[in-house]
Amino acid sequence: MVSWSFTTSRVVVVLLGLLSLFQPVTSIRLGLVRLPSSDLPLFREAPAFRNGEECGSTDADRINVAMTLDANYLRGTMAAVLSMLQHSTCPENLAFYFLSAHDAPELFSSIKSTFPYLNMTIYHFNSDRVRGKISKSIRQALDQPLNYARIYLADTIPENVKRVIYLDSDLVVVDDIAKLWGVDMEGKIVAAPEYCHANFTLYFTKDFWSDPTLAKTFDGRKPCYFNTGVMIMDVEKWRREKYTDKVEEWMAVQKQQKRIYHLGSLPPFLLVLAGNIKAVDHRWNQHGLGGDNLEGKCRSLHPGPISLLHWSGKGKPWLRLDSRRPCIVDHLWAPYDLYRSSRHFFEE
Repeated sequence: MVSWSFTTSRVVVVLLGLLSLFQPVTSIRLGLVRLPSSDLPLFREAPAFRNGEECGSTDADRINVAMTLDANYLRGTMAAVLSMLQHSTCPENLAFYFLSAHDAPELFSSIKSTFPYLNMTIYHFNSDRVRGKISKSIRQALDQPLNYARIYLADTIPENVKRVIYLDSDLVVVDDIAKLWGVDMEGKIVAAPEYCHANFTLYFTKDFWSDPTLAKTFDGRKPCYFNTGVMIMDVEKWRREKYTDKVEEWMAVQKQQKRIYHLGSLPPFLLVLAGNIKAVDHRWNQHGLGGDNLEGKCRSLHPGPISLLHWSGKGKPWLRLDSRRPCIVDHLWAPYDLYRSSRHFFEE
């Protein structure tokens, strides 16, 4: 486990009475609570969400949710967490595992001051583990080491965690996350919404499909696109069957031999798992709301029921709302936005 040091010039002593609001966290132990850095956005404190009478309180009742934690996407993370708590029948049963590559104490303080009752742990993701394995993609944001952290999730969180829901930070959940958690994975490593109508060949280059050996990769499978921003993962089986190594092998082909795809961490997942996952109802990933990866133009909702809205693609709802040029779908994200300006912070 990583121990973090404080920058003393930024430490602010908070009234002792407030300390009783904070649950102990196993990965990071803080003797003092400090206000978030001026470099981070400021957020309103969310209300406390409590379990209903029908909720259990054992380890078997816990729902594990894993997300990455990054300053650039912190506003999205806050909205995602709020949406899950707000729509959960048993919000106290949610356990959050955050993977951070940067200054965890400041990020911790920001989340803990916004969600004082949240059951959460932050784990350090070592960017050096993946930095030399990343090849340039069509969008710079996709090249960030933390975007690859989901590949190493099983190796980062505790071994007693057997299963998690992995979620991106640019989404909101508008249904009880327990319904997604309850999916029968039928022995598969990953469960996710599957999109077999998409042109799967477009996710790989002509060099890939023209290579006789590489082109046989999907023989015996019926591969379909799935978005890795919403997945249920059997991390116990992932560890046991060394799936991190399998994904890294494809990253090495891309980096050292020939360019076989243009996106970031998604294609190696597809190469290993496409056609061999448990398909989940599409309502659990209304994806693509951020538009394409180059221009991020507005997109409308797909038909059908919705349990999760996902702004995958270039456009992010908080940026478009701030620019006062939002897409219509961005107004569905706005009710979960806990952001407040520094001016309002100091006036309160």
